[in-house]
Amino acid sequence: MAYQVEGKLLEVCTCKTLCPCWVGEDPDGGTCDGLLVWKVEKGTVDGTDVGGRTIAALCHIPGNILKGNWNVRIYLDAGASAAQKDALLNVWSGKLGGPIADLAKLIATIDSVEQVPIAFNVKGADGEIKIGSAVSASLEAFRGANGEPTAMHDTIFTTIPGSPAYVGKASSYKASAPGFSVDLKGHNAVSGSFRFIG
Repeated sequence: MAYQVEGKLLEVCTCKTLCPCWVGEDPDGGTCDGLLVWKVEKGTVDGTDVGGRTIAALCHIPGNILKGNWNVRIYLDAGASAAQKDALLNVWSGKLGGPIADLAKLIATIDSVEQVPIAFNVKGADGEIKIGSAVSASLEAFRGANGEPTAMHDTIFTTIPGSPAYVGKASSYKASAPGFSVDLKGHNAVSGSFRFIG
């Protein structure tokens, strides 16, 4: 076993609610600029403890999500050591196989890898993200009649394989980085938990 990591996901994108990418349909507007953020609460990669670390991908998806060809900017939290950075990049690049490798195959180009302060806060299925000066977002889950968060299961595409995805709305989503200029309210948001073993 090369790695075992578990934690929380927060995700926002330029698609309207609900995001069609999760069910294999084309993104709203034909393309999608999304932010995927995984906070590792505990785990190891080839013996390196990566608990408490965060990795994020700011993605330009040029068409149907399953066709790949994504351009991505990777962010790791500033507190990650060199060993932790290498370990997380090895997992999320797909080099170590497992469930993340399927996601990594969709990436055509990694335009940059940066370490910046990352604030990742989750309360239930709601959350907030701030990544340096590049990205910020606030997410609020939809609720069912019983008050519980609304979830998707068994979708054709997922950033947290094997786990329910809690769907909602981003009260704000801002991204300012080379190739990205986003300032939206009321668009797609997803949260959830993950446990990846590879």
